[in-house]
Amino acid sequence: MRAFWVIIGTVLLAMWLTFSAFSHSSTVSKKDYRAPTSIHVMVALCDNENQGIIPVSKDLGNGQNPRLNLYWGAFYGVKTHFKKSANWELIYSQKLDTLILERAVFKHKTKNAFLVADAYDGRYIKQTTTDFVKANAGLLKDQLTLDSVAINLYGNADLTAYIGHDGLMEFGLDQVYKNKDGIERECIILACISKTYFEPELKHCKTNPLVWTTGLMAPEAYTLHDAIDGFLANESEPEIRLRAAQAYAKYQKCSLSAAKRLLVYE
Repeated sequence: MRAFWVIIGTVLLAMWLTFSAFSHSSTVSKKDYRAPTSIHVMVALCDNENQGIIPVSKDLGNGQNPRLNLYWGAFYGVKTHFKKSANWELIYSQKLDTLILERAVFKHKTKNAFLVADAYDGRYIKQTTTDFVKANAGLLKDQLTLDSVAINLYGNADLTAYIGHDGLMEFGLDQVYKNKDGIERECIILACISKTYFEPELKHCKTNPLVWTTGLMAPEAYTLHDAIDGFLANESEPEIRLRAAQAYAKYQKCSLSAAKRLLVYE
């Protein structure tokens, strides 16, 4: 009889251990495979020849060469600045095609978040702008799978951003892009006077700009970087805008009040 109860006890113990292991495994899986936060940045490379800008140096203004471009490979360009950041790690970089001359993917070092930055050939600034607006209308969506992780792009992303010259000063879009799926998205637009020029387009998209501009500005990556820090911390719009303004004031050596007049959220 004693042997019988020993056997029963052994079986019950084995069942309990199996159930505990299964429960633990399920918990870990849910944690490991939760959808990451995704940020998609569209950069119109600075281009002396094809954009209505005050020309910069030949290397900085070569819109067909991301490596030294003002908004990409230069010291405060998107790729360089995020690569130097203590918060982000560059995990992928490759040319996609003749339109997107380089795609750089960064993984946040402490949060479940990815940033995908696309360097668009500067001569195609109109296409860059169109892609950005269509993404905010939910008309352009995509997904990148990297090391078995699905990273949402364009209208699927949690946040989109446009960096570069404000081409809408020189051209209009071919059509009005209206919100397709009812999702109210969030974006950042670092370009000169972007509130004035992008607002007529984005009002049809039902998009909420977290940071855009009221005047001329240098759309360098430190402003974007610190605004994204606030976004990932789930801060309010005024808090995100303050981070952006503080970064701009620091690097541009202007007053915080001037930076806050330039960078707004409404």
